[in-house]
Amino acid sequence: MRKTVCLIGRPNTGKSSLFNRLINEKKAIIADMPGVTRDRLYGIVNFEDKSFSLIDTGGIDLENATLNENIRLQAELAIDEADVIVFVVDGLEDITPNDIKVRDMLLRSKKRVILAINKIDDIHHEDAIYNFYELGISDMIMVSAEHNRNITELLKMITSDFPVYQNMPKGEEIRFSIIGRPNVGKSSLVNALLGEERQIVSDIAGTTRDSNDSRFTYDKKEYVVIDTAGMRKRGKIYEQVEKYSVIRSLKAIENSDVCVIVIDASTGIIEHDKHIVSYALEAGKAMVLCINKWDLVPDKDQALKKWKTLIEHEFQFIPYVPVVFLSATTKTRIHTLMPAIIKSFASFTTMLKTSSLNDVIRDAVALHEPPSYKGMRLKIYYVTQVETMPPKFVFFVNNKTLVHFSYERYLENKIRESFALDGSPIILQFKNRGEE
Repeated sequence: MRKTVCLIGRPNTGKSSLFNRLINEKKAIIADMPGVTRDRLYGIVNFEDKSFSLIDTGGIDLENATLNENIRLQAELAIDEADVIVFVVDGLEDITPNDIKVRDMLLRSKKRVILAINKIDDIHHEDAIYNFYELGISDMIMVSAEHNRNITELLKMITSDFPVYQNMPKGEEIRFSIIGRPNVGKSSLVNALLGEERQIVSDIAGTTRDSNDSRFTYDKKEYVVIDTAGMRKRGKIYEQVEKYSVIRSLKAIENSDVCVIVIDASTGIIEHDKHIVSYALEAGKAMVLCINKWDLVPDKDQALKKWKTLIEHEFQFIPYVPVVFLSATTKTRIHTLMPAIIKSFASFTTMLKTSSLNDVIRDAVALHEPPSYKGMRLKIYYVTQVETMPPKFVFFVNNKTLVHFSYERYLENKIRESFALDGSPIILQFKNRGEE
């Protein structure tokens, strides 16, 4: 598992700039995906042979606790989840009473704290470090997020005691996680699948405090279901700060082949549901959408039509993901879930024949040629699949800069029309011929 690091500090110290610098903002997969808007609160940082999850938080103003209670709770949750805390201060300003209060909160956590003195753009500002000895934090470093100064050194400090990152060893079983916002029925769904009351079930959001792995057999094959409600300690914090419930789900997503995103049929789709889907998508996992509490929906035939239209609109960025409607408590239509998971996993691990793949692409190009640009037209020489989990296809072309996003989408759709890839994302990569 990856370690977890969070950025903490008062407003306007440059935390967001540092966050973007550490995760390499240009590589963010889902920054502007249609249909998904979310705060940039989470990212993956890869440094040398280490890897960690990075959490950003809002600026903490403990001087005005009433107006910033929600931000303070978010920060406490992030601190609770973190292995290392990076305390970001403004190196061009004196220590404030708010800095002292934030420092006190961090020291109470008993976590490893690194003081990042930001905005030190050049050597002329380095004397500022002496102002911050008063904070009493031994691990300290001067950085400039804006100018990329000492960022490598900061990463070395953060990861100094992190183990070399390795993906979790995978057995023969299919691993799937049950994820979603609080109180949508995740634990009830796990119980329905297992046929026993392994999880505490309550209508109070925050009952489950940690992720749990349960092994079971279905149709003579082994499966592992990972249940997580995004909670661990101090449940009230987790209940009040719903968007941060995703933090505990991230490790479950990472360790899954398939993510089952549970949505409450009685409340409908909210923005947080789309946030959670975006994390599974960003992690490159296969997915199933599970509309739970279907027993609470009146006039089910009419509701089914409305829900299908709603899903098509709200989740337009994942039209390939199968959807099941069920009730975990009554077990109505529970039999539809496992086949959908199996189908998504099959797509996730599919390896296509190169000859069949090239036949499809040749037909697609013949049906609809790439548009020309400044007298030049994209030529596709051949395509091959190079990876699974998820499937990744490399197109060798005359000039990859001629690939328009709309034509890339067209090629993806043609691949999906020709091969059974429901439930899994696919990756298209374009290379110039001869390029490694």
